[in-house]
Amino acid sequence: MGIFDKKLMKFWEIFYTNKGYTKVLIGLWNTLCIATLGLFIGIVIGTIIAGIKVMPKYKRLPKILEKICDFYVGLFRGTPVVVQLLVAYFVVLPLIGIKLTPLTVCVLVFGLNSGAYVSEIMRSGIMSVDHGQMEAGRALGLSYRVTMLKIVIPQAVKNILPTLGNEFIALIKETSVVSFVGASDLYVAFSYIGSNSYEFMVPYLAMALIYIVLVMIIASLIKVMERRLRKSDRRN
Repeated sequence: MGIFDKKLMKFWEIFYTNKGYTKVLIGLWNTLCIATLGLFIGIVIGTIIAGIKVMPKYKRLPKILEKICDFYVGLFRGTPVVVQLLVAYFVVLPLIGIKLTPLTVCVLVFGLNSGAYVSEIMRSGIMSVDHGQMEAGRALGLSYRVTMLKIVIPQAVKNILPTLGNEFIALIKETSVVSFVGASDLYVAFSYIGSNSYEFMVPYLAMALIYIVLVMIIASLIKVMERRLRKSDRRN
């Protein structure tokens, strides 16, 4: 029996016989939850920030809001997500007296982090839409807010869909740092298997394979969505 076969047997013993797969399934579920909910929060925050940044600055309030948004984006883009997790879990939340589960903290931090990046993605998407679309909406009697929500932003989302897919993939991979605050993900699950089998090569190879499969699935779904959107544009 070769060395790799022995390593594989040790991995299988912990993974299947000792039900290590349950930890893998929990870790996979947590990874997908953190990335999916984080992206959803990021899209909401990013859309709001992008809307503030592109709105006319005739009054003082929009200018103040833009400064606040610039600070927010600079803060979350300028620090690593693992630092944000540590500060949120061990500093900010204890200071304000709020106790949340590690998984909830990870979702919130990843959502806030993603919002900073999505805001720039969404802003570039809005700027790529022909300005005549806004003028046409206003000419029809629609308010600026309604024109933005009903006409401009839907077109912007079509333009930035591949980039949003890349952001989702980045979130999937970045979840490997959630163990710093005690949350369970794929890295924690396969580290458990490696620690109990005293063999890390096969568990880490399996973990890498799962990440690759997840990324390929997401990329395929994005391509399908793009094709459907192109078909709907041609019908319209």
